[in-house]
Amino acid sequence: MLVEHLLYTAGAIERVGTVDAGTSQSDHDPLEIRRKISLSASVLPIEWHDHKINLIDVPGYPDFIGDLHAVAQVVESMIIVCEAKKDIDVGFDLAWEVAEKHGLARCIFVNKLERDNADYEGLITTLHERYGSKIVNVQIPIGHQAAFSGVLDLLNMKVYKGKDRGVEIEDAPAGYQEAAQERREKMMDAAAEGDDDLMLKYLDGQQLTTEEIEHGLLVGTETGRVVPVLLGSALSGIGVATLLDRIIGELPSPVEVPKTFDGKAFSPDPNAPLAGYVFKSTADPYVGKINYVRIFQGTLKVDDHVWNVVKEKDERVHNLFFPHGKGQEAATVVTAGDICAIAKLQVTGTCDTLSTQKDKIAIPPIDFPEPIYRIAIKPVSKPDEDKLGPALMKLLDEDPTLRYVRDATLHQEILEGMGDIHLDSAIEKLKARFGVNVTTDEAKVPYKETIRAGAKAQGRHKRQTGGKGQFGDCWLELQPLPRGDGFSFENKVVGGAIPKNFIPAVEKGVRETLEKGFLAGYQVVDVKATVYDGSYHDVDSSEQAFKLAAAIAFRSAASNAQPVILEPILQLEVDVPDECVGDVVGDLNGRRGRLQGMDPLSPGKTLVRAQVPLATMGRYALDLRSITKGRGRFKQTFSHYDELPPTDSQNLIKEYEKQRAAHEDDH
Repeated sequence: MLVEHLLYTAGAIERVGTVDAGTSQSDHDPLEIRRKISLSASVLPIEWHDHKINLIDVPGYPDFIGDLHAVAQVVESMIIVCEAKKDIDVGFDLAWEVAEKHGLARCIFVNKLERDNADYEGLITTLHERYGSKIVNVQIPIGHQAAFSGVLDLLNMKVYKGKDRGVEIEDAPAGYQEAAQERREKMMDAAAEGDDDLMLKYLDGQQLTTEEIEHGLLVGTETGRVVPVLLGSALSGIGVATLLDRIIGELPSPVEVPKTFDGKAFSPDPNAPLAGYVFKSTADPYVGKINYVRIFQGTLKVDDHVWNVVKEKDERVHNLFFPHGKGQEAATVVTAGDICAIAKLQVTGTCDTLSTQKDKIAIPPIDFPEPIYRIAIKPVSKPDEDKLGPALMKLLDEDPTLRYVRDATLHQEILEGMGDIHLDSAIEKLKARFGVNVTTDEAKVPYKETIRAGAKAQGRHKRQTGGKGQFGDCWLELQPLPRGDGFSFENKVVGGAIPKNFIPAVEKGVRETLEKGFLAGYQVVDVKATVYDGSYHDVDSSEQAFKLAAAIAFRSAASNAQPVILEPILQLEVDVPDECVGDVVGDLNGRRGRLQGMDPLSPGKTLVRAQVPLATMGRYALDLRSITKGRGRFKQTFSHYDELPPTDSQNLIKEYEKQRAAHEDDH
């Protein structure tokens, strides 16, 4: 809604849309309109006082954090919108951390001041407690809750009443003078700290001019030492015009502030060699693929040849335009500092740099978070199966926080993402955009089987039918290998007990059995198999017979070699508020987790480290959100395989035997 009023105030749209009516400029996808939340970033340029501003509205919901990381790579500043209430929402923390990581200037816009429960002072106290003196009030509200009618700007000590295009400027009312003066002094302190010359003047006891304060705030905001707090109402449009003024006055311009990657500053010079970065791609069913590009330096023209540095391919730019939410405006030239979109490039996608073949300037890829939630998907019909692969590739190209894995050992197709709503919307997109219907199921756990002791056994396959018979006979010795060593095979047959040409068949028989498992149908790992004896028949022996004999020998030896089931263990790092640590640790214990330690993070937060079985982690992303009211976050990486407790092993074995019996009955 804030974006709607910014666009309306700047004259970019003629009427203010709403989220409820599905008429807002930035939430234009049918899924966004139905769910009433933003699912992806939307670029919305506006012009204000002869400046072009590229607004990018980014989803605030944690499941769609990928776009926040992508956009942070290509902007200079971030406006974090938060409600006027004492407790800060989760999205605020995420945005602040991403801005910090990317070294972005930021300002805070306090919204919903007209609400009955609005608590502006409570919010300011929380912000000061959390972030200290860098939080700088540059405005104060006029009127409280339902009586909120305008903002008093501390820079020029004027009150801005009215909304959008009908703003009236008045002098500060008498009852506000004292509070305003006190906060103006603090704002001046912050402005002086932003610039050494101003600091000397200020310490000398001289008052700073309005221009000097604005300059000090600009420098302080650029360097991250100052985070200005502005305020208003996105519902009514109060405070929107002053926000636009501040964007121009105090947030860094891409033309003046070089963006730096890996220590290299990119000159915002339109005559420098081209460096354009693709921060987002979408798959439009009608237009095809659209790449959103930030031009860091140089100039891009329609019909230019550009060099994709990552794919090492030449691309021709035919369809160049400026995106306007769901609309677009044809472009012929895009210069350094601006954002554009290019349709129908052949090989280009997210994280690619477009440059010249001569200069080959590269910008590092976006550091996207790893997926934390997984489900299995299955095409409903044969046509769905045929379309699934290409449709998923387009979705993955559009959203790098999605991941798709075809697990051959489990016979499942796994979709991974940032949470249940993230994966739900991906499945809805598959159907709505690409006509692919899938069902979902729980993702299976990739257990494995192994042995703990050595054992020997004979495998003998003999069958006499009408014509030629089948005969294969071999002795195998199995030995456990260290965890992670996989499988090795050795031939120690001497004296021609098994002819050399049948040894590969023995190995093949063992390898095929490894894949099928012998305890509960899971892949067997970390085993050495040695064939050391056997016998053969001149006429009846064949490769197939020795393959079957090897399988019999392997299963027989394995059953006497203390077989066990192994389960995957994850290394978990959970970032939680201090008050939730006890509940989080208790929950991990209930998941058979092994606590490895706790480290203090930023004030009020603790990092809990543990190793937890994957089998117990199915709904962890959702459960952690519930335990911590959305403030807990975690990273997980595969650690190792460990023995599954006997009770759980027995349950898997019983289930496997039941399925085998049912399968045999069917045949």
